[in-house]
Amino acid sequence: MPPTHFARFLRFLFAAVSVLLAVPVGARAADDSRPNILFIMSDDHAYQALGCYGSKMNKTPNLDRIAKEGMRFDRCFVTNSICGPCRAVILTGKYSHLNGFTRNGNTFNGGQQTVAKLLQKGGYQTAVVGKWHLGSTPTGFDYYHILQGQGPYYNPRMKTPDGIVRHTGYTTDIITDETLKWLKTSRDKSKPFFLVYQHKAPHRNWQPGPKYLNRYDDVTIPEPATLFDDYKNRASPASTQTMTIERHLNPNDLKLVPNRSLNPEQAKIWNEAYGPKNAAFKKADLKGKDLIRWKYQRYMKDYLRCIDAVDDNVGRVLDYLDESGLSKNTIVIYTSDQGFYLGEHGWFDKRWMYQESLRTPLMIRWPGKIKPGTVNHQFVSNLDFAETFLDAAGLDIPADMQGRSMKPILLGQGVKDWRKSFYYHYYEFPGPHSVRRHYGIRTERYKLIYYYNVGEFGEWELFDMQKDPQEMRSVYADPKYAETVKDLKGQLADLRTKYKDDGTVDPPRKKRPGRKKRSPKKAT
Repeated sequence: MPPTHFARFLRFLFAAVSVLLAVPVGARAADDSRPNILFIMSDDHAYQALGCYGSKMNKTPNLDRIAKEGMRFDRCFVTNSICGPCRAVILTGKYSHLNGFTRNGNTFNGGQQTVAKLLQKGGYQTAVVGKWHLGSTPTGFDYYHILQGQGPYYNPRMKTPDGIVRHTGYTTDIITDETLKWLKTSRDKSKPFFLVYQHKAPHRNWQPGPKYLNRYDDVTIPEPATLFDDYKNRASPASTQTMTIERHLNPNDLKLVPNRSLNPEQAKIWNEAYGPKNAAFKKADLKGKDLIRWKYQRYMKDYLRCIDAVDDNVGRVLDYLDESGLSKNTIVIYTSDQGFYLGEHGWFDKRWMYQESLRTPLMIRWPGKIKPGTVNHQFVSNLDFAETFLDAAGLDIPADMQGRSMKPILLGQGVKDWRKSFYYHYYEFPGPHSVRRHYGIRTERYKLIYYYNVGEFGEWELFDMQKDPQEMRSVYADPKYAETVKDLKGQLADLRTKYKDDGTVDPPRKKRPGRKKRSPKKAT
């Protein structure tokens, strides 16, 4: 080989080796085309209150943009319908019994493997802003600016690497301000980013921002068909919960008492909005179903006002992505930590394996990859989010994660062996709202639920979702469904084995040894 050719070959070889050495550990295709990932999550946002899911109560034009320009998922299920556990599942890609966070009040083990750590190691800059609600300090994030615990709706104190920051204003706006500040001035623009942007709203007790306080005053929110559910024809836990609109909304929820978290200026605006409404309520002296209807309207209007603030603020972030040119290479995900009851079965809150709390909204936009306006009906889950982020970033998915990457679905590729059934497990009892512990399986047509610490042997429910989509009547004891019950119990056992839920984390209550019967005394 001529010397000049050899010199060129050495230069080419040196350049190739330099490129390979620059690839982050675990990356399959680490180059400038790797997408940014913006994960947006609100707290307790029911799919029923989103325009793109057919809401008849409110409009969400900014959130609808994500669905219109991307993909809407109509069957996204959560593994454990409660705030903290859902967040732990998203970070780890593992069910609650394996990630160690089964109920609110636990402390997340930040030493374990998380998607943030893996993305960070793979060359992404990582940040989380807003609600955290996991007890421990975030790990795997280059930056954090988070609410302490649940956090208030007004004037929050937020935790950062440099200490506590005191804010004045409406929390939904502040979370967005800090998110935009990081995007505009704090991030390393030479790296792709993984930004977790999480709202407190619309969590209880639904405190609207100043400019939303009178919205919906002249509107009557439609009532769900099951608002006056009597809980017959189901297992006993349906009637022993403490989350009814009728009996369990308190004066703070209904804004019948002063809001003590406000400064004087905020309190003046608040009192001007609620004072006349409360006076009219006292004068009306409502009772029975009329009182329930009033409580429902008060609850729902405040709930929707909080969502309007989320929608407007997400719009601010989407607008910045467009204006800055970032939207072209940024995956935008919007979801809620779980579903929520908007009066269905007479309830607020979540927790159950019933449809409204099991199912959560999910919309994903990925320009140039996802066909705009696509609707997906497959069983996906928050268990799949971590795997999807890693796959989209060109990073390897650890074998111990329990979900699957949705990337092939997003790209419109057929996935023949995608899940046909889904496993659920809820743990928080005793606890707020008194929803009993249960696990179960959801298939295309059926839902089988087992309340394993109720009575001596537990209680079962079976719903035929085709004939009874509102889950009003359990057919578990119906002889016509005997073979279905047998088959579903077998599938449920298989799923518990697959996901390594052997019952050791939360075993069924042990039966107390029965007393020996005394022999009757002989008559004297």
